[in-house]
Amino acid sequence: MKRENFKNKIGFILSCSGAAIGLGNIWLFSWKVGKYGGGAFLIPYFIFMVLFAIVGLIGEISLGRMMKRGVLGVTTYFPKSMIGKIAPYISISSVWGIYTFYVIVFGWVLKYFCMYVTGDIINKNYESYFFNFAGTSKSIPWHLLGIILSVIIISLGISKGIEKFNKIVMPIMFILFIFLLFKSLTLKGAQEGIYYLLKPDWTKLLELKTWVMALGQAFFTVGISGSALLVYGSYLKKEVSIVDSVVKTCILDTVAALMAGFIIIPAAFAFNLDITSGPALLFITVPTIFENMIGGQLIGGLFFLSIIFAALSSAINLLEVPVDAFIDKFKVTRIKGSILVGSISFIIGLFLDININLFGNFADFTNGFLLPLGAGLILAIFFYNLSKEKIFEEINTKKNIGELIYFIGKYIFVPGTFLIILLGILYGSIG
Repeated sequence: MKRENFKNKIGFILSCSGAAIGLGNIWLFSWKVGKYGGGAFLIPYFIFMVLFAIVGLIGEISLGRMMKRGVLGVTTYFPKSMIGKIAPYISISSVWGIYTFYVIVFGWVLKYFCMYVTGDIINKNYESYFFNFAGTSKSIPWHLLGIILSVIIISLGISKGIEKFNKIVMPIMFILFIFLLFKSLTLKGAQEGIYYLLKPDWTKLLELKTWVMALGQAFFTVGISGSALLVYGSYLKKEVSIVDSVVKTCILDTVAALMAGFIIIPAAFAFNLDITSGPALLFITVPTIFENMIGGQLIGGLFFLSIIFAALSSAINLLEVPVDAFIDKFKVTRIKGSILVGSISFIIGLFLDININLFGNFADFTNGFLLPLGAGLILAIFFYNLSKEKIFEEINTKKNIGELIYFIGKYIFVPGTFLIILLGILYGSIG
C-alpha cells in the first residue's frame, strides 16, 4: 500500500504541535508553575526541554521517516534485536491506553463547552457538579462523542484528515488564546499573578521536587512515546528538516503552555482562587473565574472551545498509533481500522467512566510507566543499533549538531527515560 505524506512542512509542524499541545499544557503546566515556584519552575523546564523533548522527538521522528512505517516497522527493520520484537507492542499499548482515558477527559471538555453554550453552567457549585459527573455513567455520552470525532478525522487520512484539521484549528486556538490572554491580564488584581509567574522563587531551585516535576512536564508535554510522533514522521517527506520542525514544534508547545499559564493564573489571583488545585484547576477553578467575569459565559465558552481544539488534536495523534498498527498488521482499510480501534477503546473506557479510582490507576500506569518504558526502548534501538553515520544521515543536519543530538540521545535521553519511570514510582506521578 502506498503510504501517504504530509503535503508540506507547515502541515507537519502544526500536526506535531497539535499532538503536543494537549490538556497537559493547560492544567498541568499552570498547576506546576503555580505550585513549584512560579518563574523558578521555568528554568529547569527549559533545560529539560532541550535535553529530552527536542532530542527525543528528533530521534522518534527520524526513525519513523527512515522506516516509512509506523512503530511495527521496528520488528522487521531490526530483526536481530530482541528488544525490537517487544518494544513496539509496549509503545502501542501505552499510547492506545492513554487515548482510552484521554478521550474520556476530552468528553468532559465537550460537556463543559456545551454547558457554556446553553448557559446551564452558570451559578453552579462547580466542585460538586464535577464530581457528580466525572466517574459516573453521565459522562458516557460525551465520551462516545469524543470517540466519534477522533475516529472521523483519522478515517479521512493524513492530508485530508490530520493535516487539514490541524491547519484549521491550531491557528484558531492561538487566536482564542490571545483574546483570552488579553482579557485575563486586564482584570483588576491580575498583576499579582503576573508577578508570581515572572519573579522566580530561587529557593525552589534547591528543592529536588521542582526539578523532578520540570523533567516530567518537559518529557510528557510534547508527546514523546516511541510511536506517536514516530508515525507522523513516517508520513514525512525526505526534504523536510526534522531538526527545524522539532524546534518549532517545541517552541509552539511552550508558547501555548505559557499562554495558558498567563490566562489562568493571573485570573485566579484576581478572584483570590487556589492556583495549586491540580487537575481540578480546569473543571472547578476555571469555571469559578468565568462566573466572576463580566461576559463570563461567552468567555468561558471560547476558553473551552480552545481546549476542545487542543484535546482533539492530541487525541487523533494518540488514535493514529493503534490504527496504523492495525492497518499494518491485519491489512485492513483505514476506515475499518479506525472504527475497530475506536470501538474497542470505547468499550474498555466504559469501565473507566464509572469508576474514577480505576480511571486514575489506569492513567498512572499507562502514562507514568508504559509510555516512558516504550519511549526508552524504541529510542534505545535507534541510538544504539544504528551506526553514528546512519543516524547523522537520518537526522540530516550539520555535523556538530548531529554529534550533540547523538551524544544526548545515547547517554542522557535513553537512560533518563528509565529514571523517569523510577521518579514516577517514588513521587506518585510526575507527568
